[in-house]
Amino acid sequence: MRIAYRLVLIGSVAACAPMVPPLPQPQPVPPSVVEPAPATPPSTPPAATDLSDAYDQASFEAWKKSFLDRLGGSRKWEYSRELNGVTPNASVIRLDRNQPEFSRPAGAYIQSATAPARIAMARQRVDRVPWEVTQRFGVPTEILLGVWAQESAFGQVQGDFDVIRSLATLAFEGRRRAWAEDQLKNALDIVVDGRRDRAGLKGSWAGAMGQTQFMPDNYLKLGVDQNGDGKVDIWGSDADALASAANLLAQAGWKRGQGWAYEVILPADFDYSQAEGPKHNWAFWSGRGVRLANGAMLNADEAAEGATILLPQGAKGPVFLALPNHYVIRRYNNSVSYALAIGLIADGVAGKPPLNAAWPNDGPLTREQRVGAQTALTRMGFDTQGVDGVIGSNTRTALRRWQQANGRVADGYLTDVLADELIRRAR
Repeated sequence: MRIAYRLVLIGSVAACAPMVPPLPQPQPVPPSVVEPAPATPPSTPPAATDLSDAYDQASFEAWKKSFLDRLGGSRKWEYSRELNGVTPNASVIRLDRNQPEFSRPAGAYIQSATAPARIAMARQRVDRVPWEVTQRFGVPTEILLGVWAQESAFGQVQGDFDVIRSLATLAFEGRRRAWAEDQLKNALDIVVDGRRDRAGLKGSWAGAMGQTQFMPDNYLKLGVDQNGDGKVDIWGSDADALASAANLLAQAGWKRGQGWAYEVILPADFDYSQAEGPKHNWAFWSGRGVRLANGAMLNADEAAEGATILLPQGAKGPVFLALPNHYVIRRYNNSVSYALAIGLIADGVAGKPPLNAAWPNDGPLTREQRVGAQTALTRMGFDTQGVDGVIGSNTRTALRRWQQANGRVADGYLTDVLADELIRRAR
């Protein structure tokens, strides 16, 4: 009965950029691998084989020298040794510009992430989440299973990129230079400190590592040695990886005994401009005709919390009342689609009913459409606060203003058809 009791703990449900891993066939996960001892001296990085002509190695070397000079300190020689021979990886830039959380419609992303086979596999692994972890950190088993599923297909798809090379590439490219340089320094410290040998410092194209895809800074600050073997092995130890993820969510403010979100049904006259806006308690939203779907009920703590109405695929798709824990999940990955996927996997594991509303069958947005729509909105006087191809809250706010000004439903949702229209209008 231990499993049944643990499932009751679900409250109805950072810093990586993971892709939805392919669904492996249901089968037992291999036993945890013993991490090899750190090599001495650290192994040299692999030679580059995919360097794009678009990147000038001399410019990369100039950035690297500047980075090392700015770091300075007693470790400069060790940092320089680990960066010796590193070249930029063009694949990293391409993947950074086409993250599925931001390019695919929410429904396509979420339906792939929450496929029945994935939820079945998560249920098979309920006992792999240490009971002590859920008690210590207060994060439900089902949420941790959702993170584990989404980040690495339960440890089976961890990424094989050289983390230091990936982060050096992102820093050199410059879109998120300060962030990437900080992560690069932390990755170098992991190797220089002997916490992980260079050959084993593998991860995603964005530098996220291990079964729960931790960025280097979070590995250093929040990694947990749950099995007590003297090292934080998020690559080979299920217990360490899941405890570390629970620690991250707890430190980000996870509220015990509360869910992550509820599906809701909006009244016909709902003011869509209120979506993704100020947070209000349930009395406010219910007073405006918002109803919970599928006979759900909020507990007293949830009803008192400030919550937001989310329209991940516009007025025609499912609508959610997002509680504070939704935003805690987004500390792991600041994507609405990602956070919804984690929560809905968790709901599936807990046996909750499927969504009441269906996802619209919208097409994906190309980078040209995303950049073009942002450029068009800004040119027409609806500033998106930057043109980066990522449709975030600033772009959605600008789009709502344009929709209101043009007599449209102000749901802030950018379809491929609407992107093309905006681009035409701004010419």
